[in-house]
Amino acid sequence: MNTPDPDGRSPLLTGPDRDNLRWFWRLYLRRRAPWLGLVLVMILVQGVVYQQFLAITEDGLRVIFESGSVRDLVFVCAAVFFLFTVRGTMAYFVPRISVWVSNSAIYEMRRDLIAHLMTLDLSYFERTRSGELIHRIVMQTQSLGHFMGLGTANAVRDAVTVVIVSGYLIWKNPVLFAAAIVVLPFIIWVMNAVSARVKRVQGEAETALGNYMNRLEETISAMRTIKIASQERVETDRLDGDTGLMRDLTLKVQRTQALVMPSIDLSSAFVYVLVIGGGGYMVLSSGFDMDGAEIITFLLGMVLVFDPARLLAQYLGLLPTHLVQLDRVRRMFHEHPTIVDAPDAITDFDMGGDIVLEDVRFGYSADHPLFDGLSMRFEGGTVSAIVGATGSGKTTVLSLLSRLYDVQGGRISIGGTPIDRLELDALRAAFSVVAQDIVIFDNSIWENIRYVNPVAEDAEIWQAAENAEIADLIRARGDTPVGPKGAQLSGGQKQRIAIARAFLVDAPILLLDEATSALDQATEARIKAALTRLTKGRTTIVVAHRLSSITDADCIFVLEAGRLVEQGSHDELIARGGYYTQLYKAQKQTSTAR
Repeated sequence: MNTPDPDGRSPLLTGPDRDNLRWFWRLYLRRRAPWLGLVLVMILVQGVVYQQFLAITEDGLRVIFESGSVRDLVFVCAAVFFLFTVRGTMAYFVPRISVWVSNSAIYEMRRDLIAHLMTLDLSYFERTRSGELIHRIVMQTQSLGHFMGLGTANAVRDAVTVVIVSGYLIWKNPVLFAAAIVVLPFIIWVMNAVSARVKRVQGEAETALGNYMNRLEETISAMRTIKIASQERVETDRLDGDTGLMRDLTLKVQRTQALVMPSIDLSSAFVYVLVIGGGGYMVLSSGFDMDGAEIITFLLGMVLVFDPARLLAQYLGLLPTHLVQLDRVRRMFHEHPTIVDAPDAITDFDMGGDIVLEDVRFGYSADHPLFDGLSMRFEGGTVSAIVGATGSGKTTVLSLLSRLYDVQGGRISIGGTPIDRLELDALRAAFSVVAQDIVIFDNSIWENIRYVNPVAEDAEIWQAAENAEIADLIRARGDTPVGPKGAQLSGGQKQRIAIARAFLVDAPILLLDEATSALDQATEARIKAALTRLTKGRTTIVVAHRLSSITDADCIFVLEAGRLVEQGSHDELIARGGYYTQLYKAQKQTSTAR
């Protein structure tokens, strides 16, 4: 947060701003200091060129107005041409090197951002909008790269020009220069006022843009539902509202920044009047040692000062915007994973042993605990099923087993080893998962299957595809991409890709989360034998809504509102006539009615 001054304005650079800039320098720019030093030298050369141009121009004017020769005039013209050739050369290399340095730094920052994101817990992505993440990683870093590179190099060039040319003008006529800078306090006041307002409005604009990108992503992803429900007008109106909000916030930022240049222009006009009037008086008066060539040169020097000063003021007006962006990007690095390897984490454990939940306590929020003392035992090498109504915690059990979340009490062990003592990579390598939310990439079916095992042989992929009953579709489609998120595939085809992936991963523990929920009965029957082969010799845990698909499980666990209410085989549970029997009969009646 920016700390405001007593008058309500915040300084141009607050403590957090300076800390963010130091962070960016330390991590991404300091190693490129020699290149930045070369850029600075070339910028200094450009400033000296302007100073020398003024000196040679004054001599040239005297050659014209006084007793000069054509030879002297040619020499002056050649010198001016040489100076601007030098400046032009510097003007070519400065942006090239600056852009190379800034692009390299932004590339590394994006790389570090993505690597850092990969370490964060699943809960972070569930509470953070994907549109906001994309906006920060793509748009904000790109804007920062341009500003920190070419924008800052130009600003330094302008600042050096102002300092060097001003120094020369002070040496030439300190009285006239002092009169010319009386407007400087006013310019500083304008810049501070604009900076405070821009920072506040830019923060609102960045948030609105992140929300807008998230809305766009949601709308595009839900286009099938929108079309079927004829809600195009509703979505258009909703996005129009967000578009209007962004327009208004952008206009507020631009209106504030627009105050800078007219203020500088009016200040420049005031200065030019002072220089022309005061300098003209000095030329006309015998009490000052000043001639026409000197006043013309001084006026030209003020032009050379105020033009870069205008650009520098424009840079300072944009600086708060990019400081906000830098803060937003760096804030992502402040997020840290909570699910990490223990200091003494191990990799070896009995993957075929029993999986045991002992007095497990867990909730997605502190106010609404889901499990409070849940205990379950999945015997190694057997098929276990978890059933229950929606929201009873079936999928959450699988998430806890693979440490997508950590338990808040009790413990989970595999083969007697608590899973929080295992390295995460070793733990998760023990699982093969067919999840309910299947991730399909816009690539061929073949590449989607190979995703889980990039080094798999072609024969292994074909065997996995045959087992999952999707080999014929691969032959028919070839290398044709399946569309964004598998838009060209049916739900059953997506699920068979997920099943093929499970065949391709040789893991001792198999987690099936509604693995056949999107399959028709004919397809389900065809792959049931393949699933039987897949589960043979593996510890298998099946989360199922369709109870008819798990009747042959070795043990069925029945959950209700986070509590284990029954367990046993299908026949045992039916014989008891309890909650499971009610669920089973209700589904059977529904199926018969259809």
